[in-house]
Amino acid sequence: MEPALIDFQNIRVMRGDKFALDDFSLQIARNEHVAILGPNGCGKSTLIKTITRECYPVARDNSRLTILGRDRWNIFDLRLLLGIVSNDLMDLCKADATGRDIVLSGFFSSTRVFLNHHVEPEHIRRADAALDRLEALHLADRPVAQMSSGEAQRIMIARALVHQPLALVFDEPSNSLDVNMQRKLRETMRGLAQSGVGIVLVTHHAADVIPEIERVVLMREGRVIADGRKEDILVEEKMSSLFGFGVEILRRDSYYHIW
Repeated sequence: MEPALIDFQNIRVMRGDKFALDDFSLQIARNEHVAILGPNGCGKSTLIKTITRECYPVARDNSRLTILGRDRWNIFDLRLLLGIVSNDLMDLCKADATGRDIVLSGFFSSTRVFLNHHVEPEHIRRADAALDRLEALHLADRPVAQMSSGEAQRIMIARALVHQPLALVFDEPSNSLDVNMQRKLRETMRGLAQSGVGIVLVTHHAADVIPEIERVVLMREGRVIADGRKEDILVEEKMSSLFGFGVEILRRDSYYHIW
């Protein structure tokens, strides 16, 4: 059997003087499409930072953390296998950098191309191929400062794809997008999932859960409180418990909407 994409067993991760993840266990297989859903403050951001090795768990005898079967990684090697699409990362990119510069920066795990980086013709070819895949090649020479939120996000997805990773982690991807851009984002995620790229969606918007995602994990107060088939998890009783008030759920065209 291939090792799991991530395998976290009974881990605790501290942020400040509190446990942001507490006795947290989660396993995600390679090429699996999973949504991790929870309210603000439930530990979703800490989970992503633990996956990307920005946060580390407290040492405990009964805990385990592996990514693709390994508990130790050179972070630059890991970034070749796991793409991250994050608004936080977008905020770190220089406003005058062009779309192509941002995508090329993915080869160097930076936020733009700096003078010490040596860009090969193959890098440019692959960057433009990633942009073209996202229908964003027309943004290659445009500065990020002149892009809409939706356009900038396409650049970040292309940056994450430039290494042809095994999986993409989407961190609250629909935040700051208007309705039309949300629709285009979901179409993009569907295309990626259908092409064989694993999708790990971390969000508090149930409407972001594309039809290709069959498993949903619910998080609250740093713990997994439910994990299973989408049809069994996205129900009014569980969603009301998750968000702390009575909700209604509408299913339409294989999407779930909560209010």
